[in-house]
Amino acid sequence: MERLSLSEEEAMRGFWKFGGGCIKEVMELLPVPRPPYTTLASTVRNLERKGYLSSRKLGNTYRFVPSITAEEYRRQHLGALVTDYFRGSYKELVLFLAQEQKISPDELQDIIDMTDSRRLRL
Repeated sequence: MERLSLSEEEAMRGFWKFGGGCIKEVMELLPVPRPPYTTLASTVRNLERKGYLSSRKLGNTYRFVPSITAEEYRRQHLGALVTDYFRGSYKELVLFLAQEQKISPDELQDIIDMTDSRRLRL
């Protein structure tokens, strides 16, 4: 699936939060200043065309449901980011974050501890 624009991601966050909904419901979740209703409607139709949403007519409105979970989207696009910018190495990504001071040694240790505890449960 193709990468989403910022406005498309914002709209999808609303649909993911509720597990689906109408454009009006998602509009209320968007940051101020909110786009015009017609702009959001176009964005939603693009998301449907791209396969991220499916719709069902309810009376004179449509209810949209995500076709992909937020977790699936993150997994796909994080993988692409790592492939494109870090030679496919998650280790390189973590090293970059540490060098840029975006993650502290304590946070890295917490991640190691969490990983070790998950391994023990498997």
